[in-house]
Amino acid sequence: MPPTPLRALALGLLLAGHGSPALGTPPTPGCDVCAAWNADQAPFRIFGNTYYVGVKGLSSVLITSPQGHVLIDGGLPESAPKIIANIGALGFRIEDVKLILNSHGHIDHAGGLAELQRRSNALVAASPSAALDLASGEVGPDDPQYHALPKYPPVKDMRLARDGGQFNVGPIKLTAHATPGHTPGGLSWTWESCDGPRCLNMVYADSLNAVSRPGFKFSASSEYPNAVDDLRHSFETLEKLPCDVLISAHPEASQLWERLEASATAGSEAFVDPQACHAYVAAARTLLEARLEQEKQQ
Repeated sequence: MPPTPLRALALGLLLAGHGSPALGTPPTPGCDVCAAWNADQAPFRIFGNTYYVGVKGLSSVLITSPQGHVLIDGGLPESAPKIIANIGALGFRIEDVKLILNSHGHIDHAGGLAELQRRSNALVAASPSAALDLASGEVGPDDPQYHALPKYPPVKDMRLARDGGQFNVGPIKLTAHATPGHTPGGLSWTWESCDGPRCLNMVYADSLNAVSRPGFKFSASSEYPNAVDDLRHSFETLEKLPCDVLISAHPEASQLWERLEASATAGSEAFVDPQACHAYVAAARTLLEARLEQEKQQ
């Protein structure tokens, strides 16, 4: 049976050594999968004032308003120029981004944040744990992928986002939801986007896949003893969220490309799926249970 998108993603992460040049930005060294992740992707509207501006394998989402815009996640260091170009291609300006939100502090989602902040002068918000990672440009010893990921340019000015915390830019209101386990400081984000009188619940879901450096055990880690409990709590959190449109930190894990293809005939309705968060969690839960079974054999 072919792997689910989330399982396939996890396998790719496990096999990768965590480059690809992007508009003069050097590739990330020691990352076999980064070139594929950083492949060009034309930006597109998802629903209402929400747009995809990321690269092929790493999501970055722009939420717009007349008072300024919000950007979620920054991809790799070499993704930043492509994200900026995608924002411009949609008719918006990076200088009008007032707030940049982070899901977690791994290089594939936080690597471009420093450059995006430099170009926009925007406030960056991250969880307390992720903020430590962003400030040093690498994850800490409690992260399952500690010392398995390259360093990246650090972010110098941040605000802390805690579970249930809200951030506003003009009429845009976003809520942070703690979804740890993949990392200790994982956050997912929710907001509402409207297209005329119709408003939908949007979810940007953090990674929930149980992937680690060699030797780490989710079931028995002195550095991160709550890893399994955190993942299971995160599953419950995402399952309970109002979720009309799901965008995951790695787009293929929420079938974004299949939905984009369908949107050629169905329009923005192709991205609407109230069961998407449940399906995303189900795949992650299956992956965790397989991982725990594997660890029993070690």
